[in-house]
Amino acid sequence: MPQLSDIADLIGAPPPPVAYEIERVSSIEAATPVSLVFATDPATLTAALNSPAGAILTRAALIPADADPRLLAVADPRYAFSLVARFLASNGQTSSQTARSENPSIHPTAVLGVGVQLGRRTIIGPHAVLEEGVTLGDDCTVLANVTIYAGTTIGSRVIVQAGAVLGATGFGYARNAATGEYLAFPQQGTLLIADDVEIGANTTIDRGALGETSIGQGTKIDNLVHIAHNCVVGRNVIIAAQTGISGSSIIEDGAILGGQVGLGEHAHVGPGVILGGGAGVLSHKKVRGPGQVFWGRPARPLKQYLRDLARLSRS
Repeated sequence: MPQLSDIADLIGAPPPPVAYEIERVSSIEAATPVSLVFATDPATLTAALNSPAGAILTRAALIPADADPRLLAVADPRYAFSLVARFLASNGQTSSQTARSENPSIHPTAVLGVGVQLGRRTIIGPHAVLEEGVTLGDDCTVLANVTIYAGTTIGSRVIVQAGAVLGATGFGYARNAATGEYLAFPQQGTLLIADDVEIGANTTIDRGALGETSIGQGTKIDNLVHIAHNCVVGRNVIIAAQTGISGSSIIEDGAILGGQVGLGEHAHVGPGVILGGGAGVLSHKKVRGPGQVFWGRPARPLKQYLRDLARLSRS
């Protein structure tokens, strides 16, 4: 098992004065002598110090002069905690397990179409369906009851939680003005999901109509999100649960969308923009300003939204 010094090296913390093994990460309440926990403020640090945890991640500014030897100083305890969790999970495999996992692992109940390509160590869970020609890179995990339609290409280290549907036909119709009849518009494009993307349970991402829907590297998508055809989502975007994104919308790198956000068609969210929970961007509208927070429906800068709210409460 990893030594505490190995973990310090991983996260760039000063070498600890003690030497022992760390087996897992845990909450402060569930900590044991082989657990690592994190603390981000004085109250949680006090709780951690009073726990039996074997190691505690916290910011240097919180560490007292008579420092407990279990403390490891890092710039961002939550991020360092996540790094250690990933490190411990991968380090827990035995060499024989690693050797067996060089080839894809496919559950007996999964269905794979003709020409499906799977990278090394990729895992396909029970009752998953991958249609013809689907491609996945290395170290992907596709969990139970996922459906991936033809025309979908997925990079490496992608996680798809149970029940997600990737590459389905989009919701597009042409209307006959004389009769009111709706005729399906061709939905024959593709879906590209880059490396290190995570997709939540029961999330749906449609293929492009004639072009491509794309999800950029490192983007994390929560449960019950819908992304429509021809959307372009950039790198390292965060999209929280129950968000709906209409067709041909663009979300640039580093944007954050809170829960139940709604985007109309051809909406444009600029790089680094933060949309608070329940915010709405109207069709063909743009919101810009790295790090700027927008709220409300229609979405507007947070200060303006709060002024409008106060004015409404006085009316």
